[in-house]
Amino acid sequence: MMVVLLFVIFLGLMLLGIPIAFCLGIASLVYLLVEGIPLAVVPLRMYSGIDSFVLLCIPGFVLAGNLMNVGNITENIIRFSNALLGHVRGGLGLANVGGSMIFGGISGTAVGDAASFGSVMIPGMAKAGYDKPFAAAVTAASSTIAPMLPPSVPMIIAGSLSGISVGSMFLAGVVPGVMLCIAMMVTVYLIALRRGYPREPRASLRRVLKEGRSAFWALLMTVIILYGIIGGFFTPTEASIVASLYALVVGCLVYKGITWHNLRMVLSETVLTSASLMLLVGFANLFGWILTSEQIPQMIADLILGISDNPLVVILIINLLLLLIGAFMETIAALLILFPALLGVATGVGMDPIHFAIVMVLNLMIGLTTPPVGVCLFVVAGIGKLSMVTVVKAIAPFILCNLVVLLLVSYVPALSLWLPSLFAGG
Repeated sequence: MMVVLLFVIFLGLMLLGIPIAFCLGIASLVYLLVEGIPLAVVPLRMYSGIDSFVLLCIPGFVLAGNLMNVGNITENIIRFSNALLGHVRGGLGLANVGGSMIFGGISGTAVGDAASFGSVMIPGMAKAGYDKPFAAAVTAASSTIAPMLPPSVPMIIAGSLSGISVGSMFLAGVVPGVMLCIAMMVTVYLIALRRGYPREPRASLRRVLKEGRSAFWALLMTVIILYGIIGGFFTPTEASIVASLYALVVGCLVYKGITWHNLRMVLSETVLTSASLMLLVGFANLFGWILTSEQIPQMIADLILGISDNPLVVILIINLLLLLIGAFMETIAALLILFPALLGVATGVGMDPIHFAIVMVLNLMIGLTTPPVGVCLFVVAGIGKLSMVTVVKAIAPFILCNLVVLLLVSYVPALSLWLPSLFAGG
């Protein structure tokens, strides 16, 4: 009965638009008060949730992403992508997707990608003759590539919850991330052909090389992060500090976009973002502790395995559950609450933990672009001054192509596990 009250309060607060961290905290507090559990458990559970060395890399990567955002990096990536793809039908849309893949190696978050690229690409594509809803849909859909590539904040969270190697997850997300990029590019091209969207004159080799040199430093950052972690030169947490120092030097000396004024703004924004994430992690850990004490994870596992113990069916059920949860709940909160329970179910039917982590992150990324609580939809709708209904209609083909990629990644483990096994073997 108390569990029902817990979820009623949580869902009710969420529907009222209260931030998810406070929804988790208030619902948990009410439960503890009604059950007569000492409130001393609140700081203990919250602290145990954030007392993780791996989580220390979140502020570092957030800082690195913010530094590169103000360092003129977005414009350089867009120009490079457009030089490569602008001459193809729907070239700006293709550049939007390709740029998101590059930018994913910097921001690590879908919302950051949607906000940074959307502010430039949505007005730019509309001015070039594209439908604004289409421009918004491409931006929102392609932003889901970012957390599939290193540095991925959801993968860092998953690693802190389970002890799975963050470096291995970073590698495991590369092929699915590239698959998402290709699938969305194909979708953009087919829609552009049918609607007759414009294309630009083919860029000269000289221009491609020039824009490539400008974007080189952004590409190099991803290489440094991956090679440093996989090569054993530093941990993910140390990599976040290296990335921040690198972003500061490149932003100041190469792109010359960082000034004392916006550096203060970047530091302030990093502190706020990191603090809000840690608060969310803390409250979610308290909420998860209550669920564990009520044996909810075991009930979920028994319910799924009660339907079938066939691995193919269990994977399908997990996907459907995560797609539903992702449409209503913020990514980090969903990971913190459901990952431990579903990991046990997945490994129980023979699914590799790294493979499951990638499947779960991909599911929740698709949830960011599905109504009613798709955060990336709200971001691009706000930038484009469009209604949610308009954006949802425009993004439907991209959700469909992302679901195809999800099924392939779910049922072909080698797509996720090939790169980690290759490096492990080396």
